[in-house]
Amino acid sequence: MNKVYPDASSALSGIVKDGQTIAVGGFGLCGIPEALIAALRDSGVQNLTAISNNAGVDGFGLGQLLTTRQIKKMIASYVGENKEFERQYLAGELELEFTPQGTLAEKLRAGGAGIPAFFTKTGVGTLVAEGKEIRDFDGVNYVMERSLVADISLVKAQKADRAGNLIFNKTARNFNPNVAMAGKITIVEVEELVEVGQLDPDQIHTAGIFVHRIVVNATPEKRIEQRTVSK
Repeated sequence: MNKVYPDASSALSGIVKDGQTIAVGGFGLCGIPEALIAALRDSGVQNLTAISNNAGVDGFGLGQLLTTRQIKKMIASYVGENKEFERQYLAGELELEFTPQGTLAEKLRAGGAGIPAFFTKTGVGTLVAEGKEIRDFDGVNYVMERSLVADISLVKAQKADRAGNLIFNKTARNFNPNVAMAGKITIVEVEELVEVGQLDPDQIHTAGIFVHRIVVNATPEKRIEQRTVSK
């Protein structure tokens, strides 16, 4: 099975549709699949539910899909750095499901592991727990959270082999492994592609069984959210 596609547009071809749930790796602008997000924007699909730690910044990352009004709902843990996100939400134009960061990571991991729900202490007694089942375990209240499974997952890795085994670069690992697991179809954007057998098995972060399509973007922009320099 050939998982390698010539570009991001062809990697999305035939599988992205209106109304889908799309999970996207990254934290801020660190470890985001830049080319795949741009190709998703150019595909013109509408009414998407996007699962991501945040929605990028104005004009970059998932912020591009907010500008083009392709996202109808965000499932996220952080909405800073994006004024268009704020404007759409406060105007009632964008649905938002706020999720604590660790809970979001576990929702994705559990979805990929085939676990439909789990209990956590995070959010008990807050708006996060409203309408959800609360259960006592050993005298402590926990809230039940449903896991997340996406129609499509878009992931960024530093390196892959042709079987889809992935290695992430330091903090760019962030949400990407969990997003890769949670997708019914997972597409990964990589900077370097090698042959099967060239990766040290002990260094692989995500197994190729989770990856369906691969596209190479050897020179991503890797924009920095907030640049701070010393005098």
